[in-house]
Amino acid sequence: MRWPILILLALVVLLQYPLWLGKGGWLRVWEVDRQLYAQREENLRLEQRNASLEAEVRDLKSGNEAIEERARFELRMTRPEEIYVQVPRH
Repeated sequence: MRWPILILLALVVLLQYPLWLGKGGWLRVWEVDRQLYAQREENLRLEQRNASLEAEVRDLKSGNEAIEERARFELRMTRPEEIYVQVPRH
């Protein structure tokens, strides 16, 4: 009576192995799911960055205000009649 139980137990273990540890098993599914979640997070971050860059390019193409603002703040450029004054922050 003991041998059939051992044989059935061995069959159950053999059937469960591919389910949990095989190529398409649950452990692999969980790993791929985690990778998918991380990639979606990265895609969302990159989409937001792209939207920001697209808005900046649109502003630069549409008029001189964005170009002038960049020249003033990044390059410290002034108009001929202006005087540049820098106030240090503490």
